Amino acid sequence: MSKWLGESERLVKQLFEMAREHKPSIIFIDEIDSLCSSRSDTESESARRIKTEFLVQMQGVGNDMEGILVLGATNIPWVLDAAIRRRFEKRIYIPLPEANARKDMFKLHVGKNTPHSLTEQDFKILAEKTEGFSGYDISIVVREALMQPIRKVQTATHFKHVSGPSPSNCNIIVHDLLTPCSPGDPSAMAMSFIDVPADKLAEPILSMSDMLRSLMNTKPTINKADLDKLMQFTKDFGQEG
Repeated sequence: MSKWLGESERLVKQLFEMAREHKPSIIFIDEIDSLCSSRSDTESESARRIKTEFLVQMQGVGNDMEGILVLGATNIPWVLDAAIRRRFEKRIYIPLPEANARKDMFKLHVGKNTPHSLTEQDFKILAEKTEGFSGYDISIVVREALMQPIRKVQTATHFKHVSGPSPSNCNIIVHDLLTPCSPGDPSAMAMSFIDVPADKLAEPILSMSDMLRSLMNTKPTINKADLDKLMQFTKDFGQEG
């Protein structure tokens, strides 16, 4: 979208023209409610013109829509303009992820290249503890957990020597790396991370305790009232996916 008058609807028209030139094409509009919400007396003329252009392009009058699939995604479908809603032949409710899907999402967001000590059982437990969480919520849990090792380094008052891959060459094992530890550790040396040379730091790997600590501070963004609204919308206008 553009701040210039008339530019936004021109971009909408251009998008559909490009889709026709390169069909078969898929046009995906995320958070379509931000562009095509219900009309009101307080909305701007620009917003009205954008919706009108969407309607013109999607209804196919004088336009060839064969080979073009338009997908829209929204968490609040009840705010969509009724005319826009009717242009979508299918309105499919995608429920919150089930346990197996949540487990896969945790694995995906942790990533294959992130050093961690999480087991298959740990991922299963995390999935069980996050019923009612969306994919976005799970990404927030993991993102916060990934910050825990960094915080451990920044707040540590004691470090100890450990063996591990050299920061400069992972194929070489060195025995003089420094990692955070508790003051009561027999090998503990009083120092802060400022005193640790960059090429000697062994950052703690992601652990289950990091994930659980993050989970304690993260709440789902979708509540029962939201789910009830989605189910009612599906009952009135859509179908389950």
